Amino acid sequence: MRLPRLLATAGLLACAAVLPARADATKTGFVDKTFKNADGTTSPYVVFVPKDYDGKKEYPIILFLHGAGETKQPNAKKEGKMPVEVGIGPAIKKREKDFPFIVVIPRAEGFGWGADTANAKRALAMLDETMKEYKTDAKRQYLTGLSMGGFGTWSIATAHPDRWAAIVPVCGGGNVKDAEKIKNIPTWVFHGDADTAVKVDRSREMVDALKKAGGKPKYDEYPGVGHNSWDKAYGTDELYKWLLDQKKK
Repeated sequence: MRLPRLLATAGLLACAAVLPARADATKTGFVDKTFKNADGTTSPYVVFVPKDYDGKKEYPIILFLHGAGETKQPNAKKEGKMPVEVGIGPAIKKREKDFPFIVVIPRAEGFGWGADTANAKRALAMLDETMKEYKTDAKRQYLTGLSMGGFGTWSIATAHPDRWAAIVPVCGGGNVKDAEKIKNIPTWVFHGDADTAVKVDRSREMVDALKKAGGKPKYDEYPGVGHNSWDKAYGTDELYKWLLDQKKK
């Protein structure tokens, strides 16, 4: 009788080991996650899981990159706002009952989301990890960000142009010389024409460069709006309908 009991005990322990992961994967709403870095440290991030998620159908997925104000600053005397509090997070909360995307929201550890930075590489690893944990559609991966994250969106899209079904840079800027690399990515750009932090010319130049390269970017420029163009951008219902229509072949 000892062997069957041992086998039964081992089976229970194995089940117990996997239960937390399964339970976490069935939570919906904004779910706190922890990413394990190669050096043994950990980095927190948040994943929004649609209310109707049941693991049966594939969901489109968005990677959102926040602005400089939400960056983790180890020596800061006062904690800034968290990434979920600015940009796409508040927009999701207003639509939480039927928001159809899984959304990955990392937090930069130091300035910048450039494709060659540790922040960008970690964000992409978090996206990969989320796609393994949840049932997602690899042909409907979307990239967006505001301000610092807008710059990151242009940069990461350029470095990995074949990954994204669409990109949405908000009040950011990129390198016009890279337009040829990303001309085929469906792109919707947002910026306020009264922005003094990131001049509207940065978006205008990228949009023009994409058009000259043969691309067909969408562009919304808000008259009289300063740097905070993201509330209007992410508050645009048509944006999410448009994203759902974008799918890689």
